Amino acid sequence: MVVRVVLLGTATGGGFPQWNCACPLCHAARDGELPCRSQECVAVSGNSRDWWLLNASPDIRTQLAAAAPLRPGPGPRDTPVRGVLLTDAEADHVTGLGVLRGAAELKVYAAPPVLEALAPLRAALDRYAVWHWADALTEGGFVLSGGLVVTAHPVGDRMPGCPRGTRGSAPWAIAYRVEDLATGGVLVYAPRVGVRSPSLDELLLTADCALLDGTFYAAEEMGTAVPAAGGQPGVTGEHGSLVALARHPGQGRIHSPPGGTDPLRAPVPTARRPVIVAGAGAGAEVLPDGAEFSV
Repeated sequence: MVVRVVLLGTATGGGFPQWNCACPLCHAARDGELPCRSQECVAVSGNSRDWWLLNASPDIRTQLAAAAPLRPGPGPRDTPVRGVLLTDAEADHVTGLGVLRGAAELKVYAAPPVLEALAPLRAALDRYAVWHWADALTEGGFVLSGGLVVTAHPVGDRMPGCPRGTRGSAPWAIAYRVEDLATGGVLVYAPRVGVRSPSLDELLLTADCALLDGTFYAAEEMGTAVPAAGGQPGVTGEHGSLVALARHPGQGRIHSPPGGTDPLRAPVPTARRPVIVAGAGAGAEVLPDGAEFSV
């Protein structure tokens, strides 16, 4: 088998169009000119029977209902979902845990500060069914049912809900490296990246496919052009992810999730030209909700 991947949702927090955004792209989505997108969430499996969620979006109920491989059965309360791997404690990544309540024996992995922050939610969910909560940063990684081995890697220290530039003293955001034990196929999943770093670049070197943060098209959208100043790096620019991806020409890369104002969504060639020109050689692309592929 290989690492099988389903992109359940491909938009940043709030989905696309965002409920409170009147930008031209969100207007176009409301008018049916652009496809709507649900909030970012991914499912992976090594055997097409045991599925693991990478984050749990607020849209998880409709996302699971739309994904044929993740439908319940064969028993009336059976589910192929075995657990969740959280990259951080952002609301758009953890709210869906409440929808999954009642499913027995789910296992949730997260960094220690995220587990601590979720303590009240954990206590509430455990009253519905016993779940297993585990440190994703455990030395040597961990093995998931279905033949996948996972290691977690810190990629940011900004606490959720805090102003940009606010830093914590612990790894609040992590990336996952998911490898199929049988084939050696490797997926790197990093939907939230604080600052591009040599360690992330080294991680990408080991990947056959990377799902990378595409929230901001340019760092200027966050009020800073320099990621080191505390801002989230953009897709374009000197410090952008397209430059980082170009260093690894043998991979497939997908920007996920694009933000609501990101021209990556737009069908207009002039708006997309910087990505087409810079990204074509690197193989970068943006896929829709429901897209499936194997690594």
